[in-house]
This record gives sequence, structure tokens and C-alpha cells, in this order.
Amino acid sequence: MSYIGKTPTPAPLTSSDITDGIITTTKIADANVTNPKLTSGSQQNFRNIIINGDMSIAQRATSVSGIDGTESGYKTVDRMYTEISDAGTWTQSQSTTVPTAQGFATSLKMDCTTADSTPTFLSVDTYFEGQNLQYLKKGTSSAVSTTLSFWVRSSKTGTHIAELRDYDNNRTISQAYTISSADTWEKKTLTYAGDTSGALGNDNGKSLGVTFFLAVSSTYSSGTLATSWGSRTNANRAVGQVNLADSTSNEWYVTGVQLEAGTTASDFEFLPVDVNQQRCQRYFVQYGRDLNGAGDANVGIGQWYSSSEVVYNMYSPVRMRAKPTLTSPTVSGGYRIHKAGSYTDVDTGGVITNCDNQAFSVYKSGLGGGTGGQATFVAFIVNGAKLQFSSEL
Repeated sequence: MSYIGKTPTPAPLTSSDITDGIITTTKIADANVTNPKLTSGSQQNFRNIIINGDMSIAQRATSVSGIDGTESGYKTVDRMYTEISDAGTWTQSQSTTVPTAQGFATSLKMDCTTADSTPTFLSVDTYFEGQNLQYLKKGTSSAVSTTLSFWVRSSKTGTHIAELRDYDNNRTISQAYTISSADTWEKKTLTYAGDTSGALGNDNGKSLGVTFFLAVSSTYSSGTLATSWGSRTNANRAVGQVNLADSTSNEWYVTGVQLEAGTTASDFEFLPVDVNQQRCQRYFVQYGRDLNGAGDANVGIGQWYSSSEVVYNMYSPVRMRAKPTLTSPTVSGGYRIHKAGSYTDVDTGGVITNCDNQAFSVYKSGLGGGTGGQATFVAFIVNGAKLQFSSEL
């Protein structure tokens, strides 16, 4: 048989053909090292910069209504901050409406309950510590691109804007995405170039954030969309953004939010629920009667400081980002302070006196009938009574 003019088919490459050192890093193009080929190992662990991107943890509440221009803050789903100024009224909830067969059980839902044809600002944001982002090499000539992927659904079609914002250096970059079909889950992927200007602080402060714009005034949309990194110019941040606040029929859902290094999106990184919850508790920890079903919840152990004051101790399951602040909602008779053979019911749980990032002393005054030095413990006896420790960014 003649092989003249034909190229022989090479034999398959086997391990015996590869000697030590023949394949080096310089011989492998960066573009050929993709996430699907990295099937195991530390390269895959915690690649998602977003915490709670599957919207599965909602420590504060599963639904909050009446969100208006005075109500910016964390409402339901952990790590998702609602920023609003004169943009109608909204109900936010942790929803069970999710993309089919994608592995998600929950989403974040924004539901317009009072419309506003001329809104000022509405967005859903999430923020990150600079010390967790040093591998992005921001502010250097080797700055790494990032890719944002997410599932989104809305009753209102059209252009929406998602922004990366550098809080350390007041810089932004925005990308547009289009909701093509009403009331239909769609997966979006946006890539943001690396920024060679402005290094992120190597600390526990708010360095970077993702902003999903929902409604804006011309203050934020009258310029040219900032699709490259630059100093923050409000007019260029959300050009083209639809007004999701213009009808009480409007809804917006999001889940599967992932931000990762590189120019391609990998499959969403699902984490065990305990790991996800502990990551959220770095920023917010809550104790309350109605968190795990009915029944009184006995919490802090301490002592009567005097006949009218107690100090009791509380602990976070994880070390928090910083020394937290304490919020104790007013609930009539919701907090029970025990004393020998009796108790006193009060409306708030007290204030922090001393704390570090994990152990907190809570002080409550204005009581009566106690004995200084006597032991006590505190119980939540009415739903809504709770202690909320926050070290959010």
C-alpha cells in the first residue's frame, strides 16, 4: 500500500510519550485552561466572590413590605442591600420562583406596590471586603477581568444595567443586559475588564460592590454608559436603564449570582447550607424567639449588676467582620429577665457595653427587684423579640 501524498494519522499520545518537564506552564496558553478542565482542586473552591448568590439565606425576614425612599438597607436575603430614593414602594421577598432544573430553591423578588413615573434611584447591591479580592490585582498592569453571571426574570422587558463599583477609589464600570421575554427566566453573562488604576485596600473595609439598577432618574442616565473603568460619573452609570417602578404590575427576580475572575462564566458554585450561613454570619447574626418555630428562647447568661441593671453575654457562631452594632426591636413584654424565683418582662433587650468580633456583653437598665451579683439569664418570650448583631459593609 502506498502512502505517497497522504498524511499518516498519528498514534494516540500515551503517558509513556511524556517525559518529566516536557510540558511547562509557558507551553500552555491561558485561554486553554478553562473551568471545565479544572474538575477538582483548590482552583474551584470559593471562586464565586458573591456571598449567598443563590439567595438561600434570609436571616432577617422572608418578606418585607412598604420599602420606600426612607427604607434603604438589608431587608430579607442576606448580603443583598436595597438602595432606594423616591422610587415608589416595594415588597421584597425570598421567593421560591426559580429557573427550572437549575438547582436553585430560592430567588430574591422585588414587587412594585406603588408606582413612580419619575423615580430617583432604586438598586439591589452587594459588597465585598478588599482583603478577599487581592488576587484580582486591581490597580496593576496585570489586573484580572471578572465575569458576572446570573439568572433574572421580570415582567418588564428592555435594557437593564449592572455595575461594578470600586469604593476605595471611587471608580465604576457598567454593562447592559436585555430582558427579552416577560416573565421568563433568562441567564445573563457580563464581562468586565480588569482595572489597571486604583488598588483595592487589603483590609476588611468595603472595597468593591455589584449594583443591579432597577430604576433611575436622568442624574444617573443622561450621559454615555461607562463600559470602561473610570472615575465615577453619575450620569454615565445607568444609561438606558428601564423604569421598573412605573407600574404596580412590575416584578424583578434574581438568583444564581456569581462573580468570578476571568472572562468566562462557570457553572454556579453551590455551597453546603452551613457553609453559606456561616459566611453570611460574618456580617449579621440574629437571635430571636420566632426564628426556629414556637417556644421561648433562652439566650444570654449573666448577672445582676445592681438591683436595677443586668449584664449578660452573647456569642456569635463565627468571628464577625468587625465589632458589631446591636439592634433590639421594641416588643411589648418580649424580653424576660430572670431573677431568683421570679422574672421581669421588658420591651427591649439592651445595648452593647463591651465586645470584640465574637463575644458581646449586653447591658440592660431600668429594671427592679434584682440583687447585685445574682445570676440571671434572658429569654425571648414574644415573637419579634430579638437581638440583631450587625457588622455589614
